Amino acid sequence: MQYPDPLEALNPQQREAATHGTGDSAGDRRPLLVIAGAGSGKTNTLAHRVATLIRHGADPQRMLLLTFSRRAAQEMERRVGGVLQQALGLSGTQALPHLPWSGTFHGIGARLLREYAGRIGLEENFTIHDRGDAEDLMGMVRHDIGLSEAKQRFPLKGTCLGIYSRVLNTRDPLALVLQSVYPWCSQWEGELKKLFGAYVEAKQQQNVLDYDDLLAFWADMMAEPEVAQEVGARFDHLLVDEYQDTNRLQSQIILGMKPTGEGVTVVGDDAQSIYSFRGATVRNILDFPHQFSQPARVVTLERNYRSTQPILDASNAVIAAARERHAKDLFTDKPSSQRAQLVLVPDEAQQARWVADQVLRQREAGSSLKSQAVLFRTSHHSAALELELARRNIPFVKFGGLKFLEASHIKDLLALLRFAQNPRGRMAGFRAAQLVPGVGAATATRLLDAMAEAPDPHAALQAFEAPAQASEEWTALAGLYAKLNDAELAWPADIELAKAWYLPQLERLHDDAQVRKLDIEQLVRLAAGYGSRERFLTELTLDPPEVTSDQSGPPLRDEDYLILSTIHSAKGQEWKAVHVLNCVDGCIPSDMATGTSDELEEERRLLYVAMTRAREHLHLLVPQRFYVSQQSGGGDKHVYAGRTRFVSEAMAAHFEQVTWPDAIEVRANEAQPQAPLMQVRARSRALWK
Repeated sequence: MQYPDPLEALNPQQREAATHGTGDSAGDRRPLLVIAGAGSGKTNTLAHRVATLIRHGADPQRMLLLTFSRRAAQEMERRVGGVLQQALGLSGTQALPHLPWSGTFHGIGARLLREYAGRIGLEENFTIHDRGDAEDLMGMVRHDIGLSEAKQRFPLKGTCLGIYSRVLNTRDPLALVLQSVYPWCSQWEGELKKLFGAYVEAKQQQNVLDYDDLLAFWADMMAEPEVAQEVGARFDHLLVDEYQDTNRLQSQIILGMKPTGEGVTVVGDDAQSIYSFRGATVRNILDFPHQFSQPARVVTLERNYRSTQPILDASNAVIAAARERHAKDLFTDKPSSQRAQLVLVPDEAQQARWVADQVLRQREAGSSLKSQAVLFRTSHHSAALELELARRNIPFVKFGGLKFLEASHIKDLLALLRFAQNPRGRMAGFRAAQLVPGVGAATATRLLDAMAEAPDPHAALQAFEAPAQASEEWTALAGLYAKLNDAELAWPADIELAKAWYLPQLERLHDDAQVRKLDIEQLVRLAAGYGSRERFLTELTLDPPEVTSDQSGPPLRDEDYLILSTIHSAKGQEWKAVHVLNCVDGCIPSDMATGTSDELEEERRLLYVAMTRAREHLHLLVPQRFYVSQQSGGGDKHVYAGRTRFVSEAMAAHFEQVTWPDAIEVRANEAQPQAPLMQVRARSRALWK
């Protein structure tokens, strides 16, 4: 029986990428780099590539698919299933191939580290600290070695963890990281080395890893030829999505597993590399073609399925000025007579009014508020607009809010489970012990010291004598701990037991306990989807839910609302209309990111990412003056700002220029004062020697 060609809907370049190394090109074993321009069907192409490989005999059990979120991995598996269903003529009830090694870099890293733990000096039951726990441990070590008593201001725990994380992820020396990113901390280089060494020792004593360790230990495994060859041989195909967002560690992992590049496919767009602050480097995707023992095949996807041609013309012009890039020229079959607009406004207040007017005008023309977005370089750039929207009763959602795992009641319940999972974990134990009324920091420390010194930490906890006023509640906690370590206990009964013990504490600790209880119930429901306590704790740390039930402010009662978002948070999204605020030097590029040519190039890519989010309407707002409060007397003054340097006079021909209502006549980039911006274990130890 003949089935429809599953590749029929792909354009020639997408088909070329999907079929590489199969069929007529079966002898081509080169690594594949797919440069996927914005809106070019990247996810669809990668899904068709996975499905095509399976159709040509590839074993799904031997395919490693790496993404940057678990949701992306799940979506990829769903799409692959759809393609295979069509190609093989399967009904909806028939089983589809499962991709057991599809997930995030950190999630896959955690699985491999557990498998190979004994060979790299780890214990299999290690627990993983989230960012908050890692900061707290850094703060505890910082205090223990006397750095909190420094006569001069020593960096706080969050800054210390940021420095440590950047050194690990970029593989740059500490001195270079301090000089280039944290210059105000340079005087503390020696003390920071001491702190980081002590932090590593503390993690090892407590059998915990932090988020960065999952990549660092994996990369160090791949530096051992025998282990690297063994791990690499488990997978015939290694596919990576969003490769422009990888850091140096992730590149080393891929090179270590597949030094010839055979079976490697990476997909990404160098023009959308905007996460250097997380340690990502555009060099990975720029240098990829020549990193393996054989040169890579490069396929470029240039047909855009999102935006109109005038928007693409303007976006192409902006990115064409990049110093170094994989050349591409996006095109579409969506013509339009409406060009992108450069809107000159007198100041931020008028900018806010113009955006509010335009949003309402588009709504009256049939575009819902949710189909429109306002993007900005930095969160505070939207302050004036938020006031204007509130004044006009225009509902909006600003991307952000309290992260689920940052909520204290969630951290409490997870601490109970983590402490049971790993009795050496001091941060979880410190938090769990103090949930008992009458137990404070001193008692909790005494308990943890006793457990650390005892050959059997479980027995030490049961034998511990709590203060008299806490004895009854302490007995209940010790009983819970014993049950959680009962080998007969089947998950997820663990979390039900922990919840039952914790809910009375929740009532005691929080006035809004009923609201927080909804989060506890959500956590319990999530737990039911995992096969074990260890898997639940690992996956929740690596890919947590976004926000708590109360989010960031009162819940919206409107069914429609405007989207406000930083450009970084908007990546991967699209809207019918996009308004980009403060397209002036000092904001885009940020005056905090003009120190090097690399920083400037990333700022250019940020503007490009913002522009390519728009489907039909694109407006770049150019306020021509900013009001600045004087430090002492004299009231406020204003400073002038020039249009962003990333839109030159030659590029301006791609835009319709609008002046509203009576913008000051200031030429772009004229010499005026610029608006200021509101302002493996041995290796882990050796790194800080």
